[in-house]
Amino acid sequence: MSEVLKMTIMGFSDPKFSVKALIPPFTAHVNPDSYTQSTSICYSDEQAPGTSSGSEKQSHTKSREMSFELLLDRTGALGHTQPGPIGVEKDIKHFKTLTLEYDGKIHKPRYLVLLWGTLIFYCQLKSLSVEYKMFNKDGIPVRAVLKTKFKEFIEIKLRTIFEHKSSPDLTHVRTVKEGDTLPMLSHEIYGDSGYYMEVARVNNIVNFRNLEPGREIKFPPIEKLESD
Repeated sequence: MSEVLKMTIMGFSDPKFSVKALIPPFTAHVNPDSYTQSTSICYSDEQAPGTSSGSEKQSHTKSREMSFELLLDRTGALGHTQPGPIGVEKDIKHFKTLTLEYDGKIHKPRYLVLLWGTLIFYCQLKSLSVEYKMFNKDGIPVRAVLKTKFKEFIEIKLRTIFEHKSSPDLTHVRTVKEGDTLPMLSHEIYGDSGYYMEVARVNNIVNFRNLEPGREIKFPPIEKLESD
């Protein structure tokens, strides 16, 4: 029986997501039951000459947000997480250090990548609340729920491309490095991890989950992918 892949949160110290944080990635004890992605459109009011009412024109689209809950459990009931002398406090501290603590290199909380299956979400933490659910005989919390909300982060250059509704129009070639995934590389090139299956087909990649370091992968223009 194959091991269930757990949601992982990785930290980075630069907006290009190329410098990994010294803080280890955070791995969920239990995958979320669900997650919610939301976005909204901002409009600017314009009033035509000689009229009494204005018309709304799209100004820009706000960054997407993702929210979900993570269960932390140190009761021993899960089997793969062992009880400890301070219960879930160490796990909560790890999560807060990775997502909330200021990184001296960028003078703000770290840039984050949420990874789970084909999901890849580049973001920063927007809000966090902790609900303590269970305690041992000494009053130490052994189960808690992290209620989280993350705001998508897109580098300024890519955001400018998206705001002007123009797609990357050149073929890019990337050499696979240890830890690279096809969804992550697709997001880096196109700003959207959803193109990874088309990229796999173009490059005759059978197992996109295990890319061989050193391999060169071609990323054609989006128009080429969508027309094939």
